[in-house]
Amino acid sequence: MNWSTAWRIARRELNARFRGLRLLLVCLFLGVGALAAIYSLTGAIEGELETRGREILGGDVQAEVWQRAPTDEELAAFEELGDVSVGLRMQATARHGDLVSPIELKSVDEAYPLVGTLTLEDGRAVGPPAADEAWLSRGAADRLDLKPGNSFAIGGRDVRVGGIIASEPDRLGEGFSLGPAVLVRAGFPEAAGLAAPGAFYQSKTRIAFDTPRDLDETVEALEERFPTAGYDFDTAERASPGAERFVSRMGQFLVLVGLAALVIAGIGIGGGVSSYLEARRQSIATLKVLGATSGDVAKIYLLQILAAALVGSVLGLVAGVALTPLIGKALEGLLPVAAGVTLDTRALIVAPLFGLLVALIFAAPPLARARSFPAMALMRARATPIARDRRAWLPVLIGLALLLALVLATASQKMLSLIFLGGAAAMLGLLALLGWAIRKLAARVPRPSQPIARIALANLHRPGAQTGALVTALGFGLSAFVLLAAIQTSIAGNIQLSVPERAPDYFVLDVPRDRADDFRALVEETAPGSVVRTVPALRGRILAYGPEDDEVRVDELEELPEGAWPLRGERGLTYADAVPEGNTITEGQWWGPMWQGDPLVSVDAELGDVLGLRIGDTITIGVLGVERTARIANFRRIDWEALGFNYVLVFSPNTLEDAPHNLAATIETPDGATAALLQALVRQFPSSSAIEVGGILKQARDLLEQVGIAILAAASVAVLAGLAVLVGAIAAARASRLYDNVVLRVLGASRRQLLLLQLAEYALLATLLSGVALAIGSGLAWLVVTQLFEFDWLPHWPTVLAVLSGGVATVLVVAIGGSLPLLRAKPAQALRTL
Repeated sequence: MNWSTAWRIARRELNARFRGLRLLLVCLFLGVGALAAIYSLTGAIEGELETRGREILGGDVQAEVWQRAPTDEELAAFEELGDVSVGLRMQATARHGDLVSPIELKSVDEAYPLVGTLTLEDGRAVGPPAADEAWLSRGAADRLDLKPGNSFAIGGRDVRVGGIIASEPDRLGEGFSLGPAVLVRAGFPEAAGLAAPGAFYQSKTRIAFDTPRDLDETVEALEERFPTAGYDFDTAERASPGAERFVSRMGQFLVLVGLAALVIAGIGIGGGVSSYLEARRQSIATLKVLGATSGDVAKIYLLQILAAALVGSVLGLVAGVALTPLIGKALEGLLPVAAGVTLDTRALIVAPLFGLLVALIFAAPPLARARSFPAMALMRARATPIARDRRAWLPVLIGLALLLALVLATASQKMLSLIFLGGAAAMLGLLALLGWAIRKLAARVPRPSQPIARIALANLHRPGAQTGALVTALGFGLSAFVLLAAIQTSIAGNIQLSVPERAPDYFVLDVPRDRADDFRALVEETAPGSVVRTVPALRGRILAYGPEDDEVRVDELEELPEGAWPLRGERGLTYADAVPEGNTITEGQWWGPMWQGDPLVSVDAELGDVLGLRIGDTITIGVLGVERTARIANFRRIDWEALGFNYVLVFSPNTLEDAPHNLAATIETPDGATAALLQALVRQFPSSSAIEVGGILKQARDLLEQVGIAILAAASVAVLAGLAVLVGAIAAARASRLYDNVVLRVLGASRRQLLLLQLAEYALLATLLSGVALAIGSGLAWLVVTQLFEFDWLPHWPTVLAVLSGGVATVLVVAIGGSLPLLRAKPAQALRTL
């Protein structure tokens, strides 16, 4: 039989509404739809980052340095490459009447913006504001109750609102800020006393090339020319590294969730195909009696399954792509997402391929069993199970190899994907082994005297029992419930329990060193009983580390060691006479007060382990373009959960105290943050930036909650797939259960007894699997929470157990729902059709 003839027969038998294959449709719709939406969304964001890279960065190259402007030599080198715009970014505090708000102050020169257009809400396309004007973001205007034409104060200088910003071209490239943006003209921060020597600000120089240049080679040349200048360089190809890292990590996680949904759905596909072919026993037998070969049977039903798989995949693809604009709308302002529908190649090709491969892998075993069974056996009673066919392993292995190749070809984190695939295979194997063990155990335990319990136990191991499929379905479904509950409660625990209890009420930047006593006196006068802690605050870059005669230069490393994040860019530095609060010496000795010996440094113990540092090794840093070297005196364990001052490097005072710098302070008040204290600080210390921690915590809490909602929304697809699998497992057992129920009804069993029998069987399985699901779901949740998102493991176990109980209840409800049609079957009519 050729493929054309096989398709004619397959099409005639295949119901237009795909009766019998709807479970396959639903499973592929969920899995492919999830992957299509994920690929479309990440593709849209990555596309925007790539096409708008120059606009997001503000040029082709950006050079950032802390606490100073470019020197004449550096500026000349930048101008050799093209047009240059020099700006400044810092935290400040703005005041309008009694209203006070932390802001992100951004000064720009005449050339700004080099790329893109700055527009105001009144429709004007503008450049930098006038010397006595400011462009305000909508957030700053709302917080300070300002309108165009109003005046307000920043630092020690008044400024007038020239307009409200509608679109700031390089906003995404600026990264995270502790307040809404206010744009002023270059020179304003200096005139307001905010950019004095030692002040905490960041100089940003944007360069737009006058001729095409290789970005990486240009940056390398600048780094070689100014090796100790302390610059961080970004290019238009990586205009927003934070957004790219977030999109990459979250995208990979969501892809794994989509694959998990497909794997779970695959189990449902296997069950659904088994059920469908079981219902086609007589059709298959008839075809074989009429001369069809096993290969012909395989062709006919393979075409039917492929047709249903294609329809389910296409519907899922359409739904996933159509969903992308809605998700993009929800992320508007947080990430760059193009408006409208985005047709991403990965979504259009890879997502359906994943669906079809999973359908092939899980549909092959039941299809192979159906093709190889003798015609006469197919005509016998339904109590005779279809035997396994070892030839099914070939298409399964081919499908697995293709699936693995596709995952590795499309994954950004290949090792994580391999671990996921290995974990999924191990979980399937564990549940299969558990199903086998339950059947063997049920056959050997003593039979209960109670009839319902005895029959329920026998149903677990009788010929044709669907115990293996049910164990897999229940195991995945209940594990998904535990996974969701553990992740959600852990995130909630991090939000509610960890950070708020350890936080001061205010952070204050740029407190003048010579006015530290005045600062403490003002706080005590305005908020008696407050606890004030001040530390010297500088910025610097680690340039080299290791033994004095064999230091490792950071700029010569091809790749940073895993976990050595302090080597990336400039970091906060400080010095102290005593061990910082919340730190514990793990090795070495602290220098005494008034130390006048060789410059010393205390290093975070974790960083020391990562870099292989020892007591006596040296660390060289660059501060304001000057190299300083200190010898390691000790290692410290840092309590990073304390929301205060935590520094990877703490130096002896004689190392850094001669460098220009100010102080940073934390304030803990007895009654919490107060408007009176904030206003007093702004009036008496206009050049300092007071930041209310409550606002930061609210941003962090909102961000964590958004992450939690995204995780729950994504993982809900896997839960829906798990429920579909459960329905499929029950449907697959329906034919044999109809036979059993009819026989029991003829023997005198009531409908109530049959219902109790079904409940007893599923309750027994669900109870046995609850412990397994608790272990598997908790383990997966721990990996997601601690390893992927790097949160603390803080699940609320009563909630997790309650959700697991709800999952068991859901299983029983689904089981009852699936059993009701069987209870309504009339014995006489059913016996004529069996």
